[in-house]
Amino acid sequence: MKTPSWPTGHRTAVVFNVMYEQWADGVAPALGPMGNPLPVGALDYQAISWARYGRRAGIWNLLRLLADYQVRASVYASGILAISAPESLRAIVAAGHELNGHSYSQDIIPATLSTASEREDIARSLEELERCTGTRPTGWISPRCTPSAMTAQLLTEQGLSWYGDVFDDDLPYLEATPAGEIVALPFSMEVNDLPMSIRYGEPWRELALTFIDALAEHRQLPHRSFIDVTVHAHLAGRPVGLGALRQILEHVADQDDLWVATRAEIAACITA
Repeated sequence: MKTPSWPTGHRTAVVFNVMYEQWADGVAPALGPMGNPLPVGALDYQAISWARYGRRAGIWNLLRLLADYQVRASVYASGILAISAPESLRAIVAAGHELNGHSYSQDIIPATLSTASEREDIARSLEELERCTGTRPTGWISPRCTPSAMTAQLLTEQGLSWYGDVFDDDLPYLEATPAGEIVALPFSMEVNDLPMSIRYGEPWRELALTFIDALAEHRQLPHRSFIDVTVHAHLAGRPVGLGALRQILEHVADQDDLWVATRAEIAACITA
């Protein structure tokens, strides 16, 4: 039986994801590069500074690198960046990248919110991104990829086409909600700079090697598939991370059997 392909005729697609995140003022990331925890109640100013790199330098470095390879990425931006770094959001859209919602700030986790508070956060995030860029997102991934029981419905109410807070399949599928259907677009963590470099302490070169291994296995699947390559502006936006991402981009550029797509383009294929 013939294996289904993506619209381009390829069997394997690659999506480059950029997580562009900011925490609320006075809130530090819970995960950072320092191994020794601070005393309870101490504010981690090191982690705050570490995360700030994303909007000061990291996103610009990543945009330049992606432009070098003429790759369009799917970018997930905190709504608060419309206030703190509006020029970067406008540059993302101007470069042709897909801009998606990612909560108002990275410390707002849908699973911890009431339905009313989550509805407000989603609306505020989308409105700020649209106000800043003139483009309303059609996709969403929650901080930590952790939705509530209501997230899919609330996103559908806002008119979004897809969300990525699911890990239960290889390919997109339609999810029914009381507000209508939304595309559930599974997210994968295998080629992701955050767990590899921070949680597990793997050398950055392992990111590129993991991608190459993953690509080899995807080519063995009997059905079409896609690979997520995910980087964070405050991690891979640094020189050593850029080097790892460059290796992946160069490897992809050397292949003639891959479709480099955005997540919106993948989601649109659900009925294909």
